[in-house]
Amino acid sequence: MQPYSVQDLFKVGLGPSSSHTLGPMRAAERFVSHLREQGLLGKVAQLRADLFGSLALTGVGHGTDKAVVLGFCGLDPATVDPEEADAVFLAVKTEERLALPGGPELRFTMAECVRFFRDVFLPEHPNGMRFTAEDEHGIGLLTETWYSVGGGAIANELARNSAQRDLLEEFPDSRPYPYFNANDLLEQVQTSGLTMAEAVLANEIGLGHQQEAVKHWCDHIIEAMFQCMDRGMTLEGPLPGGIQVQRRAARMARSLKQQTEADALSVMDWVSVYALAVNEENAAGGRVVTAPTNGSAGVIPAVLAYIRLHLELDREAEHAFLLTAACIGWLYKRNASISAAEMGCQGEIGVASSMAAAGLAAVLGASPAQAEHAAEIAMEHHLGMTCDPIAGLVQVPCIERNAFGAVKAIQAARMACREPGDHRVSLDQVIETMRQTGVDMASKYKETALGGLAVNVVVC
Repeated sequence: MQPYSVQDLFKVGLGPSSSHTLGPMRAAERFVSHLREQGLLGKVAQLRADLFGSLALTGVGHGTDKAVVLGFCGLDPATVDPEEADAVFLAVKTEERLALPGGPELRFTMAECVRFFRDVFLPEHPNGMRFTAEDEHGIGLLTETWYSVGGGAIANELARNSAQRDLLEEFPDSRPYPYFNANDLLEQVQTSGLTMAEAVLANEIGLGHQQEAVKHWCDHIIEAMFQCMDRGMTLEGPLPGGIQVQRRAARMARSLKQQTEADALSVMDWVSVYALAVNEENAAGGRVVTAPTNGSAGVIPAVLAYIRLHLELDREAEHAFLLTAACIGWLYKRNASISAAEMGCQGEIGVASSMAAAGLAAVLGASPAQAEHAAEIAMEHHLGMTCDPIAGLVQVPCIERNAFGAVKAIQAARMACREPGDHRVSLDQVIETMRQTGVDMASKYKETALGGLAVNVVVC
């Protein structure tokens, strides 16, 4: 186990949810791999997935049942074509047969093999799942409990503080500029004279990654974000799920292009379009980048598009933006959580906005203290945000929240750049406040669809 890399914060996968789709898909795929490694795959006659807590309560709307099936089938969430994924899932549902990769074909009925325990929360995390494989006599071959801890990250048995567990004492920290909170980070960059992005790059090299490989990773993530955005800006019509939420990014873009009168705020309209486009794709089950989650996947790409298309900065600025954002995101993941099932939406949209604010401030020429201030401002004004998706779908209020998160990030960065960095509230204090708020928040407001808009907007 190596110290945590910021590259783990951004993952390419399928929508609509990193914690409810990407995470369970990866866990199911890992379970089948363990069967293979232990020489048990050929003996499997029955496979079952039990979903608990938040995974059960919003699992259908978030595609958790589909994700588990795709994982059992051995599909890679980073590379599988969304249309192929749909076809595989449909075939399993209709034919009631599932072929294990390199193993037997099993009888697999969704009602019997994917079970939802909505009233049971496993002790370590709200997003719990248990996989069981049995032989032809019903004798258990292997059982594993997994948790989806946010942003597509998974943990076997112990879920809390997953980022901290990657920094176990027996593994020496090979980062030249180690930090565990924002204060550490500021001390490192102020002493070294580096920017946050430069310190992150040096740390990634210290973890064994080549400099060119890190830059290639940045390019891969950035282009995956733009590909998702570009696709989202071309499609119209209702999103899947049955509540008839319409795609708006394409028609809003068309309206902006037809606008003839000058409007000083039209750039903010474009930022909203970029964010909507990404999260409409996410809601449709398309390929997105966790940033840091699928539910908040539109914030960082929208600000990135603002940097590329409106500020017209170069690729090096885009790299600096992404690395700075990842640096801030890692602080939230380590010291609080990026799981809405634990923190509410403040842990998704709030964190994404904070990450984007710091990244934008950095490329606008802010000092590290000003970038830290930008991150603090953005989160301070997302504190207490609940996660209450209507019908358990990542559509309302999720899609619009990405647009607001992006606009808030830009405003936070601009405010911070006008200040000397001597603000009263530190980023560490606001991260701890977010954590405490998430712990205190009633569970019905944390990705269960049992409170808020989810119960006050009737869907027939």
